[in-house]
Amino acid sequence: MRTDPPGPPVSALPGLLRKLAVDRLGMMKDAAALGEAVRVSLGPRKLYVFNRPDYAKHVLADNSDNYHKGIGLVQSRRVLGDGLLTSDGEVWRRQRQTVQPAFKPGRINQQASAVAQEGARLVALLRAHEGAGPVDVLQEVTGLTLGVLGRTLLDSDLSSQDTLAPSFEEVQDQAMLEMVSQGMVPGWLPLPPQARFRRARRELYRVADLLVADRSARMADGGPGDDALSRIIEAAGRAGTPRQVRGKLRQELVTLLLAGHETTASTLGWTLHLLERHPEVRAAVREEARGVLGERLPDVGDLHRLTWTTKVVQEAMRLYPPVWVLPRVAQREDEVGGYTVSAKADVLICPYIMHRNPSLWENPERFAPERFDPQAVASRPRYAYIPFGAGPRFCVGSNLGMMEAVFVTALITRDLDLRTVPGHRAVPDPMLSLRMRGGLPMTVSAAS
Repeated sequence: MRTDPPGPPVSALPGLLRKLAVDRLGMMKDAAALGEAVRVSLGPRKLYVFNRPDYAKHVLADNSDNYHKGIGLVQSRRVLGDGLLTSDGEVWRRQRQTVQPAFKPGRINQQASAVAQEGARLVALLRAHEGAGPVDVLQEVTGLTLGVLGRTLLDSDLSSQDTLAPSFEEVQDQAMLEMVSQGMVPGWLPLPPQARFRRARRELYRVADLLVADRSARMADGGPGDDALSRIIEAAGRAGTPRQVRGKLRQELVTLLLAGHETTASTLGWTLHLLERHPEVRAAVREEARGVLGERLPDVGDLHRLTWTTKVVQEAMRLYPPVWVLPRVAQREDEVGGYTVSAKADVLICPYIMHRNPSLWENPERFAPERFDPQAVASRPRYAYIPFGAGPRFCVGSNLGMMEAVFVTALITRDLDLRTVPGHRAVPDPMLSLRMRGGLPMTVSAAS
């Protein structure tokens, strides 16, 4: 017999709603403390939070067609439209088929040299601050991830597009505002956040138009390419009127720009922060990097040799998954683990709390890369660890993102010592990705 999951008492709802606005991670932890399946009634709306691997598997994989993108991502459609991140159904399937060839392992392997070169450029930029004041390492790694994205997926140079990162921050701020207010704040109101959002959207579309025009001109001269942008341009050309094509290109390219750099920048920021806090782990990464690479740049074969560095990145993504929540909306009534899920209800699978479930992870708050030894991985349920999502919507760029994070972590740790500025606290900021509030100011010195 199916039943409703337990929920908080009515007296606790005001506190949960307040946390939705000011402490979303705290709200998710409170929900997880109530059980591995929780239902919260918000007036006529129902919200389900599931914190078990088999429940996540059902929602994200086994019955994924019944669960469309939900709160947070829906609000992002004001910029992303029906891009790959926010679309559903047949529209999403066509978009995935369009870009999938650009992410095939064979092609990503060919991009290893570009990733390594951008990593070396980042090391040089950081080295320029040696002996000087602190540098915001998060800002620098964001520039790196944009550079890698441009070279590997767009066949474009993004080094001069320094407005992209701050514009995406404004877009995420607005998406979270609309999620918290449930869309009750009209977009036309002349409020400062709305004005900043509109400026950011214009800037993102301006950059997208420039990239499309440049790539289209080169395609006309030399034929189509095999990068993601070329494939998107070719597919959009069959989409309808020139205005419709332009809108579709903007939405899909801005989606690719956001998803392609934000998550990897977040992972690198948290990895470098954790290494600074755990000198013994950092020493092991440095020893491995010097033993495997010597003084040279990494190549694709090194990805399988940098095994400890890979575990460090995986453990950083366990504690601070770049995609911290996977929101869905049930299209029809369903049953998850014997619990009834109402049609049109919001459903949340939260990697951040799943990765801290004490029934799955011993001492879950501890940073312990050895959790990803092969034997330990084999002993855990598959869906206990889902930093890239799961099911059909598993992150298409996961291989590139992992290669980038591992190579850059190895290069920075081999050559440099980064020290957090005294008094600075790394605070998670749960936006569309799990950002680090206030950046990551660090001093730079040469590694001994």
